[in-house]
Amino acid sequence: MSDRRPSDRDPSPGAPGGHRPGRLRLRRGGPRYRPLSPLRDHLRESFWFAPLLTCAGAVLLAGLTAWADEAVVAATIAESGSASELMRFDTAAKSVVSSVSSAMLTFIGVVFSISLVALQMAASQFSPRVLRLYVRSRLTKATFSVCLATFLYALLVQLSYDDETDPLQVTSVPVFSGLMATLLVVLSLALFVLYVQSMMRLLRVPHVIDRVATESVAVIGHYRLVPPDGEPPAEAADALTLLHDGRSGALRDINIRRLVRLARRHDLVFHMVPRIGDFITPGTPIVRVSGGSPPRPWRIASALNVGVERTMHQDLAFGFRQLVDIAIRALSPAVNDPTTAVQAVDRIHQLLGMLVRESFGDLQFRDRHGVVRLVLPVPDWECVVDLAFTEIRICGAGQPQVTRRLTAALDDLLRITPVGRRAQLQSQRSLLERAVEEHVVDPANRAFALAPDRQGIG
Repeated sequence: MSDRRPSDRDPSPGAPGGHRPGRLRLRRGGPRYRPLSPLRDHLRESFWFAPLLTCAGAVLLAGLTAWADEAVVAATIAESGSASELMRFDTAAKSVVSSVSSAMLTFIGVVFSISLVALQMAASQFSPRVLRLYVRSRLTKATFSVCLATFLYALLVQLSYDDETDPLQVTSVPVFSGLMATLLVVLSLALFVLYVQSMMRLLRVPHVIDRVATESVAVIGHYRLVPPDGEPPAEAADALTLLHDGRSGALRDINIRRLVRLARRHDLVFHMVPRIGDFITPGTPIVRVSGGSPPRPWRIASALNVGVERTMHQDLAFGFRQLVDIAIRALSPAVNDPTTAVQAVDRIHQLLGMLVRESFGDLQFRDRHGVVRLVLPVPDWECVVDLAFTEIRICGAGQPQVTRRLTAALDDLLRITPVGRRAQLQSQRSLLERAVEEHVVDPANRAFALAPDRQGIG
């Protein structure tokens, strides 16, 4: 990882000497920080954009192959005086294209039905928060789009058929059209096989949990939470609070570059009030402004990406939220699957182990002159630990498999956590013991339920 000179174009905050407060981790050879584009994010969640592009490509491809068929027939007639050699392919090619057009629509229905079933099962068994894994699947969109394009292509090709049977007067024989229709069918079948395999993986809980954990690891690696060189700039006594002037929704992303440039231009310091993932509405306090004349509220709102649901882009807590949701859904009386909860605790244990030695503090972003222009709040260690364990402890207190795994996770984290951070883990350990005492009366069973076991009960 290489250090770069901070600037308002690249607001990776840095301070001369010592640690870089809230420094944005830059991967070696990786791209610069890019804010989450609302348009790009909308297109990733939509099912109309990819089919629209492939259908437009199918229209162009149908015209191109029809022109190629006519050119081949014209060249054959000019060379031999007759297209009789090509006529032998006419009936077979037309039969192939006709079969494709009639069967592909049913094939599309099968693909779409599998998607709906997968979404329904994921929402009921895992958590509605993990549906984005299915909605954003590129393979699902590619399969649906190619199948739809194949169907449209086959229909358009049939419009260019020449019903003339005289080899001297025929103008088109679907040689290239039939070959292209066959290739599209083969591509559709290959994508369908991959799609079914992908859906089978995503319908299995361990793979969903692994996907969520992998994304969470990427978010943790993207930001290095280090302590500031001293306290963040204090808010002025006359600091002005600006209210949100935009749509309601979850704060998904902040355009850091834009806010740093705006603060430098007005010689201000912005202290963001909400954290990434908070729900904001018009009139919600959004930023505390210290310094000169504040900008218009819409300038601040233009740097905020507000949407219907949270994303993993800058949200350090959203990965824990999804894993906890999966665990407590598995522990509900309707599902009653403590093994799934244990698998979620495995990943929570992994993520907390990555954070035990990271220093927490508000992210500070500086301009090119090293002046702090933006202070962004993030969840502290206590918030993360409470999010990771509280709900699972309450819901799983009567499940020995879960309590044994929680005990093992807490004991392991206590061994590797610095002394100054053990209080929150010890509090969770004590609360777990009290919860087990309330649910398990027999002392022997209580001792068994609190025995640390990395597999729960194996």
